[in-house]
Amino acid sequence: MFPERTGYIIWVSDLKAARNLDKYGSVHYLSRRMHYVVMYVNAERAEETMKNVRKLPYVRKIERSYRNEIKTEYSKDTEDKTQYYGL
Repeated sequence: MFPERTGYIIWVSDLKAARNLDKYGSVHYLSRRMHYVVMYVNAERAEETMKNVRKLPYVRKIERSYRNEIKTEYSKDTEDKTQYYGL
């Protein structure tokens, strides 16, 4: 249904030029203070897309986001202690 996406954090030196990253994927967030862009690209074409992005003159560093690999389902192995803390 939805294509598998991979997130990347791209550190840039020029924010005005960083707006052009839209043509490589979907820009999720652009930090003006810390000069980075969070963007998502299709997982099938992620490596070749990042190879092209790395060649841009305003890109300093690219980091891959590990959000897809973090466990988000938790098991409740401990007992509920909220009954001891009454209002």
